[in-house]
Amino acid sequence: MRPQDRIMELKRERNAVILAHNYQIPDIQDIADFVGDSLGLAMEAARTTADVIVFCGVDFMAESAKVLNPTKVVLHPEEKARCPMAAMCDPKALRLLKRDFPRAEVVAYVNTSAECKAESDVCCTSSNAVKVVNALDSDLIIFIPDENLASFVQRSTEKDIIPWPGYCPTHDAITVEKLSKLKEEHPGAVILVHPECRPEVIDMAEAARSTEGMLNYIRDSPKTEFIIGTEQDMVHRLKKEFPDRTFYTVTGAVCPTMKLITLDNIIAALETMTPEVTLDPALMERAKRPLQRMLDIGRGD
Repeated sequence: MRPQDRIMELKRERNAVILAHNYQIPDIQDIADFVGDSLGLAMEAARTTADVIVFCGVDFMAESAKVLNPTKVVLHPEEKARCPMAAMCDPKALRLLKRDFPRAEVVAYVNTSAECKAESDVCCTSSNAVKVVNALDSDLIIFIPDENLASFVQRSTEKDIIPWPGYCPTHDAITVEKLSKLKEEHPGAVILVHPECRPEVIDMAEAARSTEGMLNYIRDSPKTEFIIGTEQDMVHRLKKEFPDRTFYTVTGAVCPTMKLITLDNIIAALETMTPEVTLDPALMERAKRPLQRMLDIGRGD
């Protein structure tokens, strides 16, 4: 039996849904019930009627699914699939920073641990970070954990942002030099980059968008060639949705931890119902408030 067929069989037995991030390998995107960005996946996790959520993404995403739907069994097929940027934010250090700036509101990029979310006023994703910040009452914002996204937001708000010194290694590796080389090879291509990229990379792009925002931009664009400045497997989804367009990826734009999830460990997770995401109920209650507030604010691009 093909791995894909075994997964379908187990899904029916367990009444399970498979949620996959846009950066998952093509084989996993193709068998998922829903493929999307962090906000889309959080929304889907919050409203699913399945008994079991198999979350194909990194650790903070699976945690968020559990926080938003605590009565469901949430399986994260590979516990080693952890987000290095989320690990850069420490809740104890965040509490100290909050003490230093008592009038500041804390915006937690969804790429954070449940512990850091619990210390925050509201969460955001790259698709709605500007909208979230501008919706807050305070004119002083502590933004965790991505300094590049914080810099991107600062361009679109009059509020003062205190950035946390974290970054995504995958997006930080996308450089002006790499994009310039692609632009030389494909002069008619539109450059789209993710807001997690460095400021100088954003400066040379036609647009900085979340992964879902990139889809919307391409859908509305008359152009046929695009240089995609985000994790390389986003292009798999783009090619499926826009077979008449041409896409170019950036050398080295790979998230190694996203690639740790495979068809085989999805099968193992559904067969054994492990590894299951478990969190302290009190922590989940505290982390749910900023996540729910993010969902209520909705998309920005």
